[in-house]
Amino acid sequence: MTSQEQYNELAYYTLSHKSPDFIHQNIVDAFTAQVADEKTKPIAIIYALAGLYLTIIKNYTGREVQLAHITMSKGSKIFDKIILPESRGSIRVEDVLAIAPGSERDQMIHQWCISVWKAYSSEQEKVIRMTNNLLQKENDH
Repeated sequence: MTSQEQYNELAYYTLSHKSPDFIHQNIVDAFTAQVADEKTKPIAIIYALAGLYLTIIKNYTGREVQLAHITMSKGSKIFDKIILPESRGSIRVEDVLAIAPGSERDQMIHQWCISVWKAYSSEQEKVIRMTNNLLQKENDH
């Protein structure tokens, strides 16, 4: 099974999840940041990393991240270039799928997000600044 097929299987799990936290957003962000390449649109990488930042550092739920993305979309579409790290985290989508559905898998999704966020350590300051600027501008209105 390809990683895209594994992602699709995990997406089915998260989209049918009963939690109001909308953990589906977490897998979208982790997967996007992990598999990004030179063909990936910069906005996709920025929003994925912003989602990981808001989830891990600011303790946003997936639903809150989704709303933050909407707020961010009202701001600038010009972003600093993100340098893609060679390694993007030790946890992969197949590792998450290897865990039985339920709270342990949900925790593994969170660990996956942390793993990918840490892999972008050299870009975190840039992501945090851009995210906070985009969210602050909307809150100033």
